[in-house]
Amino acid sequence: MTRWDFALAIDPGAETPVFLQIARAIADGVREGRLRPGEALPSSRHLAETLLVHRNTVLAAYGELQAEGWISMQPAVGTFVSRAIPETRPQEFAGPARPAMPRVPGFDLPPPPRRYVRPEYRPGTLVLGGGTPDVRLIPADELSRAYRRALRLVGPSALNYGDPRGHERLRTELSAMLSSVRGVAANERTLLLTRGSQMALYLVAHALVRPGDVVAVEGLGYQPAWEAFRTAGAQLVPMPVDRSGLCLEPLERLLATGSVRAVYLTPHHQYPTTVTLDPGRRLCLLELAQRHRVALIEDDYDNEFHFEGRPILPMASADRAGVVVYLGTLSKILAPGLRIGFVVAPEPLIAQMAELRLLIDRQGDQAMEYAVAELISDGAIQRHVRKMRRVYRDRRDALAEALSSTFGDEVSFQLPAGGLALWAHFPATEDLLAWSERAADNGVGFSPAARFALDGSNPPFARLGYAALREGELAQAVARMARCARTGH
Repeated sequence: MTRWDFALAIDPGAETPVFLQIARAIADGVREGRLRPGEALPSSRHLAETLLVHRNTVLAAYGELQAEGWISMQPAVGTFVSRAIPETRPQEFAGPARPAMPRVPGFDLPPPPRRYVRPEYRPGTLVLGGGTPDVRLIPADELSRAYRRALRLVGPSALNYGDPRGHERLRTELSAMLSSVRGVAANERTLLLTRGSQMALYLVAHALVRPGDVVAVEGLGYQPAWEAFRTAGAQLVPMPVDRSGLCLEPLERLLATGSVRAVYLTPHHQYPTTVTLDPGRRLCLLELAQRHRVALIEDDYDNEFHFEGRPILPMASADRAGVVVYLGTLSKILAPGLRIGFVVAPEPLIAQMAELRLLIDRQGDQAMEYAVAELISDGAIQRHVRKMRRVYRDRRDALAEALSSTFGDEVSFQLPAGGLALWAHFPATEDLLAWSERAADNGVGFSPAARFALDGSNPPFARLGYAALREGELAQAVARMARCARTGH
């Protein structure tokens, strides 16, 4: 017997006998893939009770289906969709066939948003992911114990509707962490939890941007963020990035036009170049935002991983005018699949975002949010971060060594002080995008600069992530890159 009651559309008043209607509906289900080979069908008694027909009617339908080869009936075992459906389809039953779902809608659709296409790699590919942590190192046992504790301590309310801003326990713990470690004046009323930073970007964009508004972005940057702003009607204007981060002179000229609604940037480790925004530029940017009344959307996606020198505090820590909207995520600390991001902003914006969130998602996973709050409270996440800093620093150094020893003068890069990737320059390479495509066919994936360029250019740079691969895997990945570069196939 199947797990669910078996729903079929039958019409007792139709000219086609009911047993043939039942048989046709099941055969259609097999043809259309809704019923799979080997899948169990309900017993004749159970299906008759569900459809409110006589059992003999169902037996007649099953007999017809078995004769045509659609099903197999095994005495004392059950009735199953045949595993040997012939390639030549059995003859159609008498009467008109039930129409399939139309392939195109019967109404007009607006143009779809631009799709951010993530590269798909074959199994076994060593991927130098642009900012992916090593999920093999997640403290899974501690997380699972915390989740079970959450279900036991919070009880059924953890599985009920909750606050669209997220579970108060995690908002409180995160606010304390942000205030203590990053100097951001957050509290449970000015912090909204989201399903990852991409939802945070989408909510911010749709709460802030009106159709036609200008949003200034880094000319090399994060495409999914750009698409979130575009779906809200924004016009994107790229700003150049140099060794000190976002360039302010062109931004000042743009701000003077009075059309800018927001500036989106990644100042801690610029995505993808990894450079850190100069302290003087940070202060100037805050002053410009206050003077022109524009929002600074600060995406601080990997703040925890700073290896050398004093940690850089976010711009939000120096914001006294309420112009910074601060985005962060726990995906890099734990795992992307947990989908926990957050936004810190003035309370009126948080309230608007919470209302928008009710329309698309309602809330996050309260039990998981409570479990993560437990891990923060117990110090487990802090211990995990300290461990991962050491691991990722060693992997950064291993990738740098492999690149230098393999490519020599053919590559140059600035060793990043933190983050999960480095930005490599291959000055003699004419088409890094084509190289990356050859590499993917030969078992290594990496991201050329063309995937981050708003203007469609293809500069000879690549973002090479080191966090998700062990040191031996990094060496092997670089060797595969080199073979593809030199052989051209």
